[in-house]
Parts: sequence; C-alpha cells; structure tokens
Amino acid sequence: MNIVIPMAGWGTRLRPHSLTIPKPMLPIAGKPIVQRLVEDLIKTCPEKVENIVFIIRQDFGKAIEEKLKSLTDILGVPCHIRYQDVPDGTAHAVLCASEFLKGKVIVAFADTLFRFDKQLDTNKEGIIWVQKVADPSAFGVVKINAENTITDFIEKPKEFVSDLAIIGIYYFKDGENLRSEMQYLVDNDIREKGEYQLTNALENMKGKGLKFVPGEVSEWLDCGNKNATVDTNQRYLNFLNGESLVSSSAVLENTVVIQPSFIDEGVKISNSVIGPHVSIGKNTVIDNCIVKNTIVQSNTSLKNKLIHNSMVGNNVTLQGAFEDLSFGDYTTAS
Repeated sequence: MNIVIPMAGWGTRLRPHSLTIPKPMLPIAGKPIVQRLVEDLIKTCPEKVENIVFIIRQDFGKAIEEKLKSLTDILGVPCHIRYQDVPDGTAHAVLCASEFLKGKVIVAFADTLFRFDKQLDTNKEGIIWVQKVADPSAFGVVKINAENTITDFIEKPKEFVSDLAIIGIYYFKDGENLRSEMQYLVDNDIREKGEYQLTNALENMKGKGLKFVPGEVSEWLDCGNKNATVDTNQRYLNFLNGESLVSSSAVLENTVVIQPSFIDEGVKISNSVIGPHVSIGKNTVIDNCIVKNTIVQSNTSLKNKLIHNSMVGNNVTLQGAFEDLSFGDYTTAS
C-alpha cells in the first residue's frame, strides 16, 4: 500500500498563517495537519504502508522537506518528495507521484482531516469518501444508485445534482489503472475549467467498468480558513480528551488548565486560565492571560491578554496593559 499526499498549495485563505509555512504544516492539537492526516490513514489501513509520497512545491524549501521526512521517520515509513511547481489540477498533482501509482494506493489531499469508524476495505475496486454538504457548488460531487455504487462524478456543479461532496480521500486497488487514465488526460490535453481534473480520470475508469463505492466518515474536519481551523482544533481535542495532553516539561504556576487543552514541551504559564480547547506550541510563555478556544504556536509570548477563537503564530509577542479606570453610573464601554 502506498499513500500519496498532494499538498502543493499555499493555502491563501489561511493567510497570514500560511505565508511562512504551507497550510498542511499548521498545528492541530499539537501536530501538523498533514501528520494528523497520515496517522489517521495508517490506522485505517489493514495492510502495511510501504511508502508515503508528498507532492509539494520546490519553493517550500528544504526545511519543510526535512520536517516531512522526520514525520514519516516517526511512523517508520519511507518518505518521498515530489514536486508540482505548476498548479495544473488535481490529476496533474497526483500524477507527480507516477512511479508510486502501482498496486493499492490511497490518495489524500492534505487540506482536510477526518474520522473513520471502520477500517479500509481493500477488496473494493475503488472507494471515494464523501460527505453531505449544504453548498455542493464548491466541491466535486457524486451521484449514487440503489446499489450504493457511484454513477456520476461532477466537478463543482453550477446547478444542483447531488449534495454528496468528495472530501479528497480516495482508495484504488489498481494504481496503474489510475496512472494510465490521468496520463491520458495530460497526453491529450483534456482539461476542465482549465485544469486536469481527477474526477475526469475517475469518470473514464468508471466508464470502463470499474466500480466505485462511496466511503463514509463520522467526521470531516475542514482547515480552510481561520475559524474553520480553530473549530477543527476544538473538535480534535475532544477526540483526544482523556489522553495526556500536557507535557511533563511544561511549567505551570498559579494557573488553571481546563481540559481538553494541549500544552507542548518547554511551555511556561503563570497566573493564567487556559482552556478549554487550547493548543500551545513549544517554548511559549504566557503570563496573566485568559486563553480559550485558540491555537498558539511555538516560541510566542503572551502577557495581560484575553484571547478567544484565535490563531497566534510562531515567534509572536503580544502584550496588553493594565488600566486604571473610573466609570460613572449608566456607562457603556467596549
């Protein structure tokens, strides 16, 4: 089994947080989004994962490549880096891992997290994971028949045809077949909306007799913008509640931590209330703050702040001020 992770986009909707690192490297409950994704995929696989391939841009830099390699080292799976420097569509992105598209393959785009209740059924010819959405026009969607087989793939429909959105996770029993169909699109310059679309390759495979079935997830966790990412952090911390989420090297003085909250190594917190649903990165210092439902990254300093529903990056210094106030009767202030 090989896993292919396309992640060549910068994630512009998450700026400024994605200006210095790609979106899949942002932390959720103390681990990068892409690490959470890969760990959950491996948990669902009944067979050994032989290779993990990350599709990135070359200008992500060597530091990101080393972080990805260290991630797979932890998991004991060989890491491979391939480049997609021209954003030419989902099929083009997956095809960048051409030599690993053989045998059983999982393709998972690294801008979403999920929760499975069942292990992957590797006897199926193909599985496309879907979820009902309120606005399907922003997604590729599928139609299914009475036998629970996918009959149609439609990319970002302008008119309603289905509310079953493709969430970006796919299983193929025959990776070579997938590779052949995507290469056909590129060789014949078959584009939709200006790009080589994976859904077109899937449609061709289905037309030749391959049966795709919809996969179900119990949770689909979006990381598309700041509010969605903070919400995903909250929901993921709820999954982990009961685990040890506070590092033994963290120093907490006159501080209350309301679980579930994640506190990483080297963190120092004094005179504060933290949580619930807070993630704090390595070596961050917090003094005299109330922080809830927030992601704070590494090497950051917060003092005299009340923070809620927020994302705070690396190497940030935020300091509020005590106030000497005198308000008369019937005053309103903000």
